[in-house]
Amino acid sequence: MTVSVDAALRCFSPALPLAVGLSGGADSSALLLACAERWPGPGQVQAIHVHHGVQAAADSFAQHCTALCARLKVPLTVQRVDARPQPGQSPEDAARIARYGAFRAVAQSQQAVAAIQSIALAQHADDQVETLLLALSRGAGVAGLAAMPAHWQRDGIDWHRPLLAVAGADVRAWLVARGQDWVEDPTNSDERYTRNRIRARLLPALEAVFPAFRDTFSRSSAHAAQASELLLELAQQDLADIGTPPHIAALQALSSARQANVLRHWLRSQHHTTPTAAQLAELQRQITACRTRGQRIDIKVGSGIAQRVGGVLHWYNSGGFGPIFVRKTAAPQNPL
Repeated sequence: MTVSVDAALRCFSPALPLAVGLSGGADSSALLLACAERWPGPGQVQAIHVHHGVQAAADSFAQHCTALCARLKVPLTVQRVDARPQPGQSPEDAARIARYGAFRAVAQSQQAVAAIQSIALAQHADDQVETLLLALSRGAGVAGLAAMPAHWQRDGIDWHRPLLAVAGADVRAWLVARGQDWVEDPTNSDERYTRNRIRARLLPALEAVFPAFRDTFSRSSAHAAQASELLLELAQQDLADIGTPPHIAALQALSSARQANVLRHWLRSQHHTTPTAAQLAELQRQITACRTRGQRIDIKVGSGIAQRVGGVLHWYNSGGFGPIFVRKTAAPQNPL
């Protein structure tokens, strides 16, 4: 269920020193203020502002963050990044990737006042709903429907979202009650971005029809996260059994759903690529048809090519990285 900012912070016990990702907006300003009040010791709470440099207001965001941190006596690191999207990449994805890269760079460098153990990000319950609705619109599986985790570990850092159970309006009300201002990113009202359209059009409709939607959607995401964890455990066990690269006969012994699960895990964990639903279905069809030594598998999967070599399934990067297997006119001599 949704809770207040104060209740959320009472449940938040990160390893210190803690860095707060500070954009200057309402959510991150509230998170920094709440953390600075709870852990007032020198260097216990720091702030990282990522200067994306892609809009005219970027300098004013940094100036606001500098003034806020000076008032709170919180050390601030301003990290400049190039967040321009690559061809085929959305501006949101480019900014997100650049932002997380900047957070990691500061945490792992000597720029911080004290060695950062944890990083806190300010996404709240409305952001979680938007993420779930985006995942649904894209036909995501349970991993996507799990939306955003409240806590995870990566690169030796503990990452936290302590406000994930707090409604966005409650965050702003908390700030107003303390007389704290914030900056508004002008792109947040630009409905060319799907997330902004969800915020402006869908959330008010959900509020009117299902007033408890934040709580119920959160429960659904929690169920999806648990299911995703179970699928991962099963995939790890199956991959250990079928080998890497996978033996085709061992793949054929699995049910269709289990086979799809382990193939996704193999491609993601071993080759850092994700197949489309159509690619995976075709790969499974070819695996099923692979009953003779002369039957080939040669299909684009994710960013590369899946190919049968003897009795096993290989994958190589179509950009030229990884093994490329020469196709022979004669049938392979190795049995399945």
